[in-house]
Amino acid sequence: MNLPLDAAVAATSATLLNPQLAPAEVRVSTDTRSACDGDTFVALHGERFDGHDFVEEAIRRGVRMIVVDRPDVRWGGIATMVVENTLRAYLALAALARERFRGRVLAITGSAGKTTCKVFAAQLLTARYGERIAVAPANENNEIGVSKLLLSASNEAHDAIVVEMGARHYGDIAELVAIARPHVGILTNVGEAHLEIAGSRERIADMKWALFSGGALAVLNAGDAVSLARAETLPASPHWFLADEDPNADVGRFGRVTALLARSRLIDVAGGRRVFDRHVRVAIPGAHNGANLVAALAGAIELGADVAAMSEVIPALRLPPGRYESFEMPGGWRMIYDAYNASPGGMVAALDALANEEASRTIAVLSSMAELGSEAVSLHERVGAHAAGRAGVLLVGGEYADALARAARREGCSDVVSVSSNREAARWLRDNARRGDVVLLKGARKYRLEEVLAELRS
Repeated sequence: MNLPLDAAVAATSATLLNPQLAPAEVRVSTDTRSACDGDTFVALHGERFDGHDFVEEAIRRGVRMIVVDRPDVRWGGIATMVVENTLRAYLALAALARERFRGRVLAITGSAGKTTCKVFAAQLLTARYGERIAVAPANENNEIGVSKLLLSASNEAHDAIVVEMGARHYGDIAELVAIARPHVGILTNVGEAHLEIAGSRERIADMKWALFSGGALAVLNAGDAVSLARAETLPASPHWFLADEDPNADVGRFGRVTALLARSRLIDVAGGRRVFDRHVRVAIPGAHNGANLVAALAGAIELGADVAAMSEVIPALRLPPGRYESFEMPGGWRMIYDAYNASPGGMVAALDALANEEASRTIAVLSSMAELGSEAVSLHERVGAHAAGRAGVLLVGGEYADALARAARREGCSDVVSVSSNREAARWLRDNARRGDVVLLKGARKYRLEEVLAELRS
């Protein structure tokens, strides 16, 4: 999005130096590796870098203006916006870009499934908008990633923006909503993820519910207790989504609802009548991904997409990288890598999907989860107990391996192996996995379980 210079200066409360050299329009960049001639370079501060150290390189690459927060330093021969804080300025520029965007914005948050839901929504919305959809790659869901997405969108190229919102601190979602101003918000679920950061389940719910603080129409999970309890506080009736294994589940009680029953029957109810009711082919694995799919469908409907047209897209849907990826391994067994991240609900869902695999034996390699605070032990025990009924063999590692193992054994799983490293887990699998086995890798990002996969494929 190209922003008028005067509007950019006003939005950031900047002092403009060398105004005669400034571009008439501001096109923002924060990375000298991709900066183009005519860009405006914003010198952000990071945990391991300071953008001010790269200002000279940005100038050599042809940027027309720089945004800095060091009033004591002068860069000659270039227009300079001096601001109080470059990150706050970057967010203000993103908010200005959003203000000028004429299309629709769909935002997604939740304790689990938000990246998958985002990817599904972007694919489904092609039925309505074709390729005119702006969506962030990977999971760029913090204030910098969301701002980058908003600044990359344009009225010339896009009719819709699909934005994922994550939270590392209490209040993060509210801040992102103030910047992105979504028309529609999908809340996938409210679980225990980031319990350590939020401090309590109630505060987690408050964090997620902030998705609707700007007036976005709510798309809510009919299977989520928090959403069911809080829905009446919304100013407008929500659009519910439901994934149920019961082919005869009563969907009418939810009012406006889009439902996927028994992973094959798609029903859309609006105004008290079924506007769509037919069987569809869903190739993606896992009941939890059925919920992510129908959430994305409901959100896309609220952005004007036709459910019948989207039903033609469903068979070709693709999961994002790191989510239940299947790899055929030497020796005739199969590895499922689902370790991009892990929450208690996500661990349970992945184990349920593993149990439904056609396998001679199922093996779950579970590392620990992170940021669960004082409930970390009990939540790991819950996952370990669940794993006992879903996996024939359980390998456990990480800080809370003992809790996982203890609960699994208590529930009758006799084949539990503790491993101290990813290399040890890979060695055990190389020695013990056999033809027909299906192995799940699941755990927190900090444990880098992709190393197990890499070791076995090398």
